[in-house]
Amino acid sequence: MIIKNAKIVVKGNETRIVDIRIENGKISKILDNIENAGNEKIIDAGNNLTIPGGIDVHVHLREPGYEYKETIKNGTMAAAKGGYTTILPMPNLNPHPDNVKAFEKYLNKIKQDAVVKVIPYSCITISSKGEELVDMEALNKIYGVRYFTDDGVGVDTEKIMKLAMIKAKEINGLIAAHTEDMSYRKLNSCVHDGENAKKNGWVGIPSETEFKQIERDLRLAEETGAKYHICHISAKESVELLRKSKDRGVDVSGEVTIHHLLLTEDDVKDTNAKMNPPLRTKEDRESLINGLLDGTIDFLANDHAPHSEEEKKQTMEKAPFGIVTIETAIPLFYTNFVKKGIITLEQFIEFTSLKPAKRFEIKGKGKIEEGYDADIVILSDDEEVINKEKFLSKGKNTPFDGYICQGFPKITICGGKIVWEK
Repeated sequence: MIIKNAKIVVKGNETRIVDIRIENGKISKILDNIENAGNEKIIDAGNNLTIPGGIDVHVHLREPGYEYKETIKNGTMAAAKGGYTTILPMPNLNPHPDNVKAFEKYLNKIKQDAVVKVIPYSCITISSKGEELVDMEALNKIYGVRYFTDDGVGVDTEKIMKLAMIKAKEINGLIAAHTEDMSYRKLNSCVHDGENAKKNGWVGIPSETEFKQIERDLRLAEETGAKYHICHISAKESVELLRKSKDRGVDVSGEVTIHHLLLTEDDVKDTNAKMNPPLRTKEDRESLINGLLDGTIDFLANDHAPHSEEEKKQTMEKAPFGIVTIETAIPLFYTNFVKKGIITLEQFIEFTSLKPAKRFEIKGKGKIEEGYDADIVILSDDEEVINKEKFLSKGKNTPFDGYICQGFPKITICGGKIVWEK
């Protein structure tokens, strides 16, 4: 196919209108004008902003085991609609993808149902119980698995985490950590331990729950030389710890979600704003934004976490943590950061695609450039209202219902195939 009249980013906010030829799933030519060879499909981008497909390293697809919340098919269709062409799903499933046999079944289901590129994590420990390491070497040798996480829980024992880092380093793997020291968590804790929790009589989750385990893990990463990635950073102390480790040359990175960049504890009105880690203070939010801008935090990730409406209708204490984000993160980020002049178009692409591709060493992705995979998204500058009832995800649990945004995908192309068209 040929994409005509695509506005691509050159540098900063500088753009250029080009034609893009796609052959065999790759970008073969980028020129001011490309003539149709006769048998090529033509897509007119209409001078709309055209970006590399988003890469989300933190997604919950829920299948196998929790298909009532989400399926691989629904979740990847939602990703395509949201402008994401590569996603890395978390392994808190049933059964867990923590051994070669389970991973084989999981990969077969992904191959059958996924409409975008899916690169699954394995657990760090068997069934994410934090007790016994998975056989990283076997998973890597047979299926090329390089990313490991027990997302949903922290790895409690220092000994186990250090051993995991050592083993991951041996196979050039990466440990991605949901950091949560449960010794700081009280029974029924559900939101940030701040003023809003006190006002509503909710039990709070202190920031130490997150940053104390980050402090431990960063020390271990420095000792072992392992690649270490911090999931969904929410606290200002976590940002500062990451900054200091990077200054010392430790091989570490961190992600932040769009909800932690836009919302605070004051925005928690119901369970659709309940997530883990929780929305924290305005000071924490400012620290996250500054950390992203100065390079301490590396990129955006979503922690897309669908739940059923029945589950989310429970009380704040009983409802599960998590919100759906994959269909709304790119327009929310574009509207609130690019359009307001906080970041450039170039940074927008870096934070949503290029930097995750580089950190996770995903070849051929993250750029609109000749020789790269034809993972391309054409965005609209028209205003549109976020409507959860139109989500392709099974989950409707979002605090952003009714928000007005720009930058919604019109067309998403993955590997040279149209996987979403408005």
